[in-house]
Amino acid sequence: MNSAERTALQSEIRQAARDNIDLRRELTDEEIQDLITRIVFDRSKQHYMSVTEKQEIINTVFNSIRRLDILQPLIEDKAITEVMVNGPDDIFIEKDGKVGKLEIRFDSQEKLEDVIQTIVSRVNRIVNESSPIVDARLKDGSRVSVVLPPIALNGPILTIRKFPEKPMSIKQLVKMGSITDQAAEVLQRMVISKYNIFICGGTGSGKTTFLNALSNFIPEDERIITIEDSAELQISSVDNIVKMETRNANTEGKGEVTIRDLIKTSLRMRPERIVVGEVRGAEALDMLQAMNTGHDGSLSTGHANSTKDMLSRLETMVLCGASLPLEAIRQQIASAIDIVIHLSRIRDKSRRTMEIVEVPGYKDGEIQLNPLFVFEEEGETEDKKVIGTLKRTENKMHNLLKFKMAGISVEV
Repeated sequence: MNSAERTALQSEIRQAARDNIDLRRELTDEEIQDLITRIVFDRSKQHYMSVTEKQEIINTVFNSIRRLDILQPLIEDKAITEVMVNGPDDIFIEKDGKVGKLEIRFDSQEKLEDVIQTIVSRVNRIVNESSPIVDARLKDGSRVSVVLPPIALNGPILTIRKFPEKPMSIKQLVKMGSITDQAAEVLQRMVISKYNIFICGGTGSGKTTFLNALSNFIPEDERIITIEDSAELQISSVDNIVKMETRNANTEGKGEVTIRDLIKTSLRMRPERIVVGEVRGAEALDMLQAMNTGHDGSLSTGHANSTKDMLSRLETMVLCGASLPLEAIRQQIASAIDIVIHLSRIRDKSRRTMEIVEVPGYKDGEIQLNPLFVFEEEGETEDKKVIGTLKRTENKMHNLLKFKMAGISVEV
């Protein structure tokens, strides 16, 4: 059976299955799969199909009716880390750090739009021509970004960032070369001692993965509140955890719940730590104020190309939400944030910790920075893999009070 014949047969079986679905009651996945199987075996009397072909057709038709159509096998493939759909005809994936185009395509733009609506409706989000941009998530926690026409010129755009079923531990990050044992041990002691830590880096640098790893160092007897645009964090070490997610406005422009709203609400919920998935705008001021008002040990992330860039971006974010003097903003940042970790995806596509920097204070109109660990490149292998490691600088750490208060060794 050639490709055209198989596609036609799949369409015929799909339509036959839909015609036989009883709309008066909710069918289970097993009932729909049984229905498709019966139809496939019936059609096999007219078209010879091997056992493998039958199973593939059953899976394909089932995915198109009940799941995410041609994307379902990509979602289930654990080796794929990102799925990028640029309209119905262009589908790319990232696998083993490399991006490549697949030969598969959606039957039509309408089918791709149906898949998008299935995804966003499951998390009570809305996307349409009047509201063409939305962030969502899959059941397994994968992050989803959608942009529809007329904003997207080459058809509906769907990007899925997948996460491992189990959150990556700091030991795994050490094994992968993302961070050293020494730096990981220092960060573990910092989290336990309630240092306020901010993780920054570019897109795909591993900020959420790193935040997950650090979050699992939080003592199990503490109360955590997580705040995110789309729930992605997988904190398994703490039982007393409250997870909150933003909500977009409805079609009437009402009902929006922002990160800023959630941070304000969280302060009334007796949090011992607040974990903000990503800071993007005016909510930066609320996060800094929370860190400055007794909620030590808070964690967050943000997009930036360096530690200095992140602090500059935080200044800009705060200015978006409040007309404060720049000096006051810088003092607030220096007082709130203890440690900044900068991550990067370097030229060989590996994700590395580039810097761990202490923010010791504010002086002469500038936020002071004290690099504790810095990535030093030593060369390349023949296959262009970067050789380098995160090394401890000669700088002494200034703010040791939280270590002493926690009764933890102050050697850093």
